[in-house]
Amino acid sequence: NEIVFTSGATEAINLVATALSNTCGQPPKNARDLYLTKGDEIIITESEHHSNIVPWQMVAERTGAVLKYVPACAATGGFDLDAFTELITPNTKFVSVQHVSNVLGSINPVDEIVEIVRSKAAPGAKIMLDACQSVPHMGVDVQKLNVDFIAASGHKMCGPTGIGFLYGKESVLNSLPPYKGGGEMIDEVYMDHSTYAPAPARFEAGTPAIAQAIGLGAAIDYLNKIGIERIHDYEVELADYLRRRLEDVKGVTVLGPPVGTERAALCAFVTEAVHPSDLGTFLDVEGVAIRAGHHCCQPLHRALGYSHSARASLYFYNTKEDVDDFIAVLEDTLKFFGSLGSDAIEEADSDDNFVP
Repeated sequence: NEIVFTSGATEAINLVATALSNTCGQPPKNARDLYLTKGDEIIITESEHHSNIVPWQMVAERTGAVLKYVPACAATGGFDLDAFTELITPNTKFVSVQHVSNVLGSINPVDEIVEIVRSKAAPGAKIMLDACQSVPHMGVDVQKLNVDFIAASGHKMCGPTGIGFLYGKESVLNSLPPYKGGGEMIDEVYMDHSTYAPAPARFEAGTPAIAQAIGLGAAIDYLNKIGIERIHDYEVELADYLRRRLEDVKGVTVLGPPVGTERAALCAFVTEAVHPSDLGTFLDVEGVAIRAGHHCCQPLHRALGYSHSARASLYFYNTKEDVDDFIAVLEDTLKFFGSLGSDAIEEADSDDNFVP
């Protein structure tokens, strides 16, 4: 009763955001329904994925609520608990933050965040956790974390695309109005009104993504068979190895926590020698797949002084040998671009419209 299937984490966040704002700030007909109104405060961070920024901007526009954000730490982009504490007031009604940064690899202090919200925010303030980068990689105990909502996606945990889920406390889910109307989400339908099924059915209108849900279930069984704690422990070792190897590459600046700090198994980095898009293309030719772009985190990149970055990501199927191969190809590619001269590098770096 506490899991709602969605098309992904983006829809999970939008589901909650839309349900809280569909009265455009006016009191709902059902006095038990949760809603946001003018003057209510929503807190996010500058490090969020766009999927956890844009929906809350829309909510603020619809309702008159005030959207506030925790600035990214200029040095590491990490979570600033002091700044967060200062932003929380008795008017704070909703907080939505990521568990792990998809750019920095930093792990946010969820226990402390929840404690601050529960003690300083408005009574009944709700907390959403974007857990896309944590659920596939570490144990996530919703009871222990004591957040109200968690969003996650299937394709990041060996499942198919087009499937994800929203976790919500049952009592909280049942205090939200429906997100979509149609079949399966109703209790009774009359020509002048309808009543709605309890959660999760009230949020799953229409034919469900049956094949995708079965695929996600198989992926979860697979991960559980390996053991999520084994996966986490192995990735901690891999992440440290990747971070240390990148630290030794001349001309590379790694974003996020410094060497020796626990992080997710990914590293985003920049180099003056070559634009991330060109770097990604050259590495791809050599059989090494990285991602280049702003990674759906434009505000974070601006805060750190860059338009784009390259990102190397690891999972439990990668090895230290994979990291060594990546570093070798990276160093060769940087040497190649370094040999081209400053004019060629300047021309390559001019592609600031590159988006992915």
